[in-house]
Amino acid sequence: MTSLPLPLPLESNCQPTVLIVDDEPDFARGVARLIAGKFPDLLVLTAQSGREALELLAGKPTHLMITDLRMPEMNGMQLLTEAQKSHPELSMVVLSAYGTIETAVEALHAGAYDFLTKPIEAEQLFRVVAKGLERTRLLEENIRLRRLVTRQEGQGLLVGEGPAMQHLRQTIAAVAQSDYTVLLRGESGTGKEVVARLIHQIGARAARPFVAVNCPSIPENLLESELFGYVRGAFTGAEKDHKGLFSAAHEGTIHLDEIGDISGAVQTKLLRCLQNGEIRPVGSNHAVNVDVRVIASTNQNLEDLLQRRTFREDLYYRLNVLTVTLPPLRERVEDIPLLAQHFLRGTCREMGLPDKDIAPEVLQWMSSRPWPGNVRELQNFIRRMTVFCTRERLDMSLVRMLAGEERQPECQGAQSPSRLWDSRVYKEAKAEVVNAFTRDYLHDLLTATRGNVSEAARISGLSRVAIQKILARMQERAASFRIQGSA
Repeated sequence: MTSLPLPLPLESNCQPTVLIVDDEPDFARGVARLIAGKFPDLLVLTAQSGREALELLAGKPTHLMITDLRMPEMNGMQLLTEAQKSHPELSMVVLSAYGTIETAVEALHAGAYDFLTKPIEAEQLFRVVAKGLERTRLLEENIRLRRLVTRQEGQGLLVGEGPAMQHLRQTIAAVAQSDYTVLLRGESGTGKEVVARLIHQIGARAARPFVAVNCPSIPENLLESELFGYVRGAFTGAEKDHKGLFSAAHEGTIHLDEIGDISGAVQTKLLRCLQNGEIRPVGSNHAVNVDVRVIASTNQNLEDLLQRRTFREDLYYRLNVLTVTLPPLRERVEDIPLLAQHFLRGTCREMGLPDKDIAPEVLQWMSSRPWPGNVRELQNFIRRMTVFCTRERLDMSLVRMLAGEERQPECQGAQSPSRLWDSRVYKEAKAEVVNAFTRDYLHDLLTATRGNVSEAARISGLSRVAIQKILARMQERAASFRIQGSA
């Protein structure tokens, strides 16, 4: 027999708890014994009515509830509705006899996670319990992430809770206490400008200007005059004196992004500025003193540039006084859900939308991706998802649509081995393909049978129960196919 993993709740001191609700005490105790025998770390409780179940839910954190549909006083549907009001993160499974499958499907649409039919098959019960507990854990994780996002936004900190980000915060705090030149190193999209601004904001120069310069964005023949200024008549079009960005950052901080791309002439001028604290505007015979802290950043390997003699060695050592290395996103995978929530909230505000949510399975999918473009790529993907999301939650159907669009150019012509590979583990990739096939197959089947579940079961070889469960996962009703078929 295959051993099923038992996800633990977020709080290490909180025992995973399952509640069985059925008005037949012997049946409830029998289900409880099955679950406790398979999952000895679980606490399994029983209740004989909806009222008793609500009292237990109010008194003890519960992670999964399995309830019968047909009970006196308060039936399973009513219990489902009441429990959801105070425990929205609770995964709920309904028990149904074969004659009440339609009611069970209605319960799924009302918020139940899954349903089981009586008599219960042990292996099916164990699978539902394991998946239900995992779902609750993911929902609780979502809530925790939203709280962290709110807290970190309020504090203005870098978003992330993993060891790499903790180390980065400590490094930034130490670097900000001094006035030495800083070199930020890291791949493109890791947030070097964010770190540069943070060093300035928590340092002694916080009240003075912060000037950010993307060096490659300024044409090479203009970069010197933009950085150091020029005097009237220095060149054609110089009709008046121009102070330049170093003067604009006087007593503050200047961030020179992509420092490895500047020309040799500008490197020489920059070296003089770092050595003597002075600049010479283009066309001037006089130096101007400036008091500026320099934070340089690059995604290039400066040591390779030194070997190729395209970057001055003396400038390298002037810049490399304090070094801060930013980790790529693949080295801080644990922060991806938190970043995704943070970017989603920011994007909703930018677009004037009410806050949206991210389905737990989407967060899992995101955490399995390599994100070669790092934080910037993740942020852009969240923005695309938000633009195309017409619901309150970003779900896997939206991911599949956007991921398909991203792969579209590669689909032209012959398939290459790289097209058949992606970053997910084999099990996840296979599951997604199987789910997509199942959805398309059942959609075509029910369209052909005009929503006749019995006929669809006969043709496909699936049971009616299996088809009803797939319909529930698709959030479809058989009746909608009857309408489509008769149109």
